Amino acid sequence: MSEPLVTVEKLDNPARVALIRFNRPKVLNALNDALAEALAGVLTTLDADPSVHVMVITGNEKAFAAGADIAAMAEWDYAKVYNDNYITRHWEAAKSLRKPLIAAVSGYALGGGCEFAMMCDFIIAADTAKFGQPEITIGTIPGLGGTQRLPRAVGKAKAMELCLTGRFMSAQEAEAAGLVARIVPADKLMEDVLATAGKIASMSLPAVMKVKESINAAYETTLTQGLQFERREFHGTFALADQKEGMRAFVEKRKPDFKNR
Repeated sequence: MSEPLVTVEKLDNPARVALIRFNRPKVLNALNDALAEALAGVLTTLDADPSVHVMVITGNEKAFAAGADIAAMAEWDYAKVYNDNYITRHWEAAKSLRKPLIAAVSGYALGGGCEFAMMCDFIIAADTAKFGQPEITIGTIPGLGGTQRLPRAVGKAKAMELCLTGRFMSAQEAEAAGLVARIVPADKLMEDVLATAGKIASMSLPAVMKVKESINAAYETTLTQGLQFERREFHGTFALADQKEGMRAFVEKRKPDFKNR
């Protein structure tokens, strides 16, 4: 029986956190249609699971995901990729999630791996991580958002240079450029990421989802529209029992007991 392309573990400690792993170690977790389909199913299921509030996705110490499966694509032609609308069906499931998805990146996050990490809500990187969009070196260009999300994360100049040269960016450079939330030692990566996920999972889930929606709106709207969106989401929290509990707990100097409603 073949190994699953994606593994999932719902954790007890921290509670309400699901850990997802790419599981193609022999090819450095190269992404293909089968993996994308499996991952889309996992993400959709966990997003609808009331026992899960936060998802973490990772690979292994060598690679988060070292790009798309080039061997599978090498002989395809334009008609096939265009008619199949390649890198669309299943591949973008992460961008429609309501709950937070954190990328824990160790080793290579290249091509589609880097692009998938950018679809996550934020990236925590091991000090061994390397990021890049090397598609130009094999005669093509990014197809999963590299030319669109990377400039939004690191600015036009750095994105242009990275995509035109195909060079890799260290974790330290990625953090300085704004691609990575923070760097931790490789042997502490999962401990740190899971602690972060656990902290988020302890918050009010409706408030967490409203924060995510509001920040994502900043990339799709004007400032005036974004401010209005945020204001209405803020007002909406006053319909939540968790807002009442959170503010009362603050006044009473105790820890809040959120019920996620």
